[in-house]
Amino acid sequence: MKLRICIPVLAVLLVLGFEAPPARADDVLQTQCAGCHALKKPEVFDIDRLWQRQGPDLYYAGIKFNRPWLEKWLQDPVRIRPAGEFYRHHVKAGEKEDVIDEASLKPHVKLSAADAAVMADALMKLKGPADLVTPGAFKNGAVSASMGAMFFNKLRGCAACHQSKPGVGGRSGPELYSAAARLQADYIYSYMKDPQRIDPLVWMPKLDLSEPDLQRLTGYILLLGNTEGNP
Repeated sequence: MKLRICIPVLAVLLVLGFEAPPARADDVLQTQCAGCHALKKPEVFDIDRLWQRQGPDLYYAGIKFNRPWLEKWLQDPVRIRPAGEFYRHHVKAGEKEDVIDEASLKPHVKLSAADAAVMADALMKLKGPADLVTPGAFKNGAVSASMGAMFFNKLRGCAACHQSKPGVGGRSGPELYSAAARLQADYIYSYMKDPQRIDPLVWMPKLDLSEPDLQRLTGYILLLGNTEGNP
């Protein structure tokens, strides 16, 4: 027996909030993401690829992001990199200093709640190479907010590229005051330890941080979303 819904009934369902079923994950990934993001590890890493990249690679999204944040963000995207994926494409000379050319930055597509849930599940399955992140690398020890801030802002120079709260810090790298919600702790640790191991040729320098520094800075970044960690 075939199920038929007449036009008046369909209209009532729409008024009452009836939603179409969520799209298939593969369809959404290919139609909404593949144009700007690498969903598989690229065969070639060179400076031209880095220069032309439209969005961050997602082939290891499952070891990078926290799923609740991902699902929420996909429904209402906000810019994480103040000057876009590659800041040189989106800055222009101002009266006193370079400013971000807002008109050159395209908004990220928004997904429905249903599609965002499907997409978050699909992205969390993308793990990338097995050795990118060391599980349990971050020990979650006690961190002094004041000492962490000193290392972040002065001794290790993180604030030159990253914001620790809105409007405070550099704008060429992603802001970090939402990192606790956005990123997995072991990913933060592993990326700071060797950025090029995860993202070859990326312009973030490898600082050869000591183990105590890595633990301290990872812990401090995870504090930034809290009032006490945002001096």
